[in-house]
Amino acid sequence: MSSVPAAVPMVDLRQQYHDLKDGIDACLADVLEQTQFIMGSNVQAFEAECASYLNVKHAIGCANGTDALHLAMRALKLGEGDEVITTPFTFIATAEAIAYVGATPVFVDIDPNTYNLSVEKVQAAITAKTKAIVPVHIFGTPCDMAPLQALAQEHNLFIIEDCAQSFGALTDNRQTGTVGHIGCFSFFPSKNLGAFGDGGMVCTNDDALAADLNMYRSHGSKERYIHSVVGYNSRLDEMQAAILRQKLPHIDRYNQERRRVAARYNELLSDLPVQLPLLTAPESETPSVPVFHQYTLLTDHREKIQAALTAEHIACAVYYPIPLHKQVAIQNEMTSQPSCPVSESHSERCLSLPIYPELDDATIVRIADTVRRALS
Repeated sequence: MSSVPAAVPMVDLRQQYHDLKDGIDACLADVLEQTQFIMGSNVQAFEAECASYLNVKHAIGCANGTDALHLAMRALKLGEGDEVITTPFTFIATAEAIAYVGATPVFVDIDPNTYNLSVEKVQAAITAKTKAIVPVHIFGTPCDMAPLQALAQEHNLFIIEDCAQSFGALTDNRQTGTVGHIGCFSFFPSKNLGAFGDGGMVCTNDDALAADLNMYRSHGSKERYIHSVVGYNSRLDEMQAAILRQKLPHIDRYNQERRRVAARYNELLSDLPVQLPLLTAPESETPSVPVFHQYTLLTDHREKIQAALTAEHIACAVYYPIPLHKQVAIQNEMTSQPSCPVSESHSERCLSLPIYPELDDATIVRIADTVRRALS
């Protein structure tokens, strides 16, 4: 009787926990002993450690990545009548945050190779109502920020970087999230730097913006019980901060291992009729350094590959099956229907394979062989 092959998840969170178990268990026990559960010493220390790692003046914890985007929109005073340009090939949170403040999302198409915003399409979409650009460093591949910065300066626009998938990625030798006016991060458990629940962060080099972000995340209050604006209850949890402090020192190693997995996939799949992700973005004079939150290929035979992987107990996922300009909830927020054929094609053809730092070579080969058999 043949044995059932071991299941391969999209990401193995258990292995990462076991590797750091002693430190994580001890830090959680310490939080419980101290009983300082809201905005305690771990939140303050994690903010300082993140600011140092990212080389940014202010890193401000919040409840989740969606709140990070929302807080950024509020701090920049975006609202009704304002247009915000972004990509339709991303998670809905990016557009939700625009809608939360009453602004209008304007979607432009993506570059077919990087899956990121097309700078030329952004330029063509700028109007007198445009107030901000939200580049998303999708799947951990950094956007080419230099031309976006030039556009923003020329038209007096804000840049809000959506870094939910790119913690530790570099663009022009700078950390993603530190190039625009505000960077927004998610610490959802499956992220490259993931908590054991929800968590997020906003970062900026602007002192005034940092003060407003701090105010908005804590009920609109700069001084206790004195409220300048209607704010939100969006604070990073003390236990999550403690866990993230244990993981932060390992993030460069985690990201390097993800690059190892991606490079091995590319080596094993290079002769197949699929479009493989770039190992580095080619458009900048200074090569970017991606972190491969996802390893996403493009294929005309997605269902075949999905079926083959499922039969072998190997996980796979489609990020994202419906671009945002086709989502009913977001269409209600739009004033016009954009033309985004590349995003639509990618949504029909994209498929993500398992990727995480602990993925061993034998399993990578097994996954690649399964894809190969599906296409043979």
